Amino acid sequence: MGLMDYLKTQFLEIIQWEDDSRDTLSWRFPDQDKEIKNGAQLIVRESQVAQFVHLGQFADTFAPGKHSLSTQNIPILSTILGWKFGFESPFKCDVYFVSTRLFTGNKWGTSNPVMLRDPDFGIVRARAFGTYDFKVVDPKVFLKEVAGTDHHFRLEEFLDTMRSRLVSAFTDALASSKIPVLDVASRYAEVGDALLPVLNPILRGKYGLELSSFIIENVSVPPEVEQAIDKRSSMAAIGNLNDYVKLQMAESLGKGDGGGGPGGQVTQFAMGMALANQMFNQAGGILAQATPPAGAVPPPIPGQTPATPTSPSPGLPELLTPADAARVLGVTESDVLQALGDGSLKGKKIGTAWRITRQALEDFLKS
Repeated sequence: MGLMDYLKTQFLEIIQWEDDSRDTLSWRFPDQDKEIKNGAQLIVRESQVAQFVHLGQFADTFAPGKHSLSTQNIPILSTILGWKFGFESPFKCDVYFVSTRLFTGNKWGTSNPVMLRDPDFGIVRARAFGTYDFKVVDPKVFLKEVAGTDHHFRLEEFLDTMRSRLVSAFTDALASSKIPVLDVASRYAEVGDALLPVLNPILRGKYGLELSSFIIENVSVPPEVEQAIDKRSSMAAIGNLNDYVKLQMAESLGKGDGGGGPGGQVTQFAMGMALANQMFNQAGGILAQATPPAGAVPPPIPGQTPATPTSPSPGLPELLTPADAARVLGVTESDVLQALGDGSLKGKKIGTAWRITRQALEDFLKS
């Protein structure tokens, strides 16, 4: 090998990056201790930016295109190296290629539930996840704050940092918006778009990045809150407790429920009351399963002295608690409390406790 051939192997004449990956954010050109000669060709492809760095100082930045390196197109580097009248000798410099394409479909999510103050539930723990798209908009800030001197910086090395930053911003934005958790599902797109002006200034200044989209796919609450929501929906669907009891009785009769379920229990109670009244009217005997309404006097039987009302049935006390009434009706205690609240079931509230007379319960079943 001649001297000229040897010298050619020591100088860089073409500098380029043929990116064949989809997850590389930045890549340092492997100079292998070679120097860049005057007039060397720098090729920067679309969705790339070339950044020159000399001894830790940022020099010139090159956009996509083919560039012939000379004093005219590397003014910052010329100033750093002290070239006042141009350069002829080769020089040493690091060249970083930064990908400026859009990185899409990156996932984010809360690793732990975040605490939120909700108008409906008070303090509630919520989880959220979704996707986001981003790109590098400031190569110098990105290389300084993120990639550093890494010769091949990949997307996976930065995802955890991005995820924590996005979750923090999402939590702050959702808390400040005061949107109820139940309403977030119908406003995913609105919340996501509203976060972009909040997130981008932070990401641009700190990492040299910018989000093009922030998508919320789901916001969920703990299972116990979901159960409360389901119960609340069921109560709204039931509506009036009196109508609900009648419906249960009708369905039980239609299915021939022998008493195994709540509907059967309600039906048995109502039918027992009717049967007892019928027996009393016919024979004037003692009620077997239930007691007629207080003050009611059975019709006289010809040839006999009119009977007086019998004493209450041992199985049904004069005063009942909501829990007792719930067992009789075959519904939940909360259903009874709702009926007491809307006045369809008459009761007396003593302090914080409700008491229901047997007569009021019987009147409720007859209404």
